[in-house]
Amino acid sequence: MNGTGTLYTVSAPSGAGKTSLVNALIERDQGLRVSVSHTTRPQRPGERDGVDYHFVDEAVFTTMLAEAAFLEHARVFGNLYGTSQAWVEQQLAQGTDVVLEIDWQGAEQVKRQLPATRSIFILPPSRQTLEQRLTGRGQDGPEVIAARMAQAVEEISHFVQSDFLVVNNDFEQALAELQTIVACHRLQTSRQQQLLSDLLQNLLA
Repeated sequence: MNGTGTLYTVSAPSGAGKTSLVNALIERDQGLRVSVSHTTRPQRPGERDGVDYHFVDEAVFTTMLAEAAFLEHARVFGNLYGTSQAWVEQQLAQGTDVVLEIDWQGAEQVKRQLPATRSIFILPPSRQTLEQRLTGRGQDGPEVIAARMAQAVEEISHFVQSDFLVVNNDFEQALAELQTIVACHRLQTSRQQQLLSDLLQNLLA
């Protein structure tokens, strides 16, 4: 992929606020687009097919996997998730920055294929806060909450593989930090040189 867009992966344990932060980041930055993953997970109340996820059955997912349609894929809590490689390539080639909201396994796969990818890990401010957020959803029973907490600890142990760490204690501060990461990379010389080619030619004439 030789486009000028930057690919970001955002990972976090369930309940850390990753989805809310990514949604807010996309709303405030017209130059960013979020990839809509394919998943075999059942559709939850309020979710929209094609907006939150592309909901497919396991047979369809397996066929797409065989066709090498995914940039990355993983099985999480018994459900399959995958990112469309063609869509990501198209966006980056057009110079659009793309955000992948995926787990650490997917982020690792993407980083291996595309080393220039910038990986971000969202941390909760405490284990107590994380458990409160999971319980407050009202969607899962105690056994599921306990399983998710155990999984969260394992997921958090992979923070060292990320390029950036953001703690979601104060939502606006965490969002501002994400915006700073994106802004910083847009100001890199390699990217600015393309965007400011006319100005640079004029200044150096």
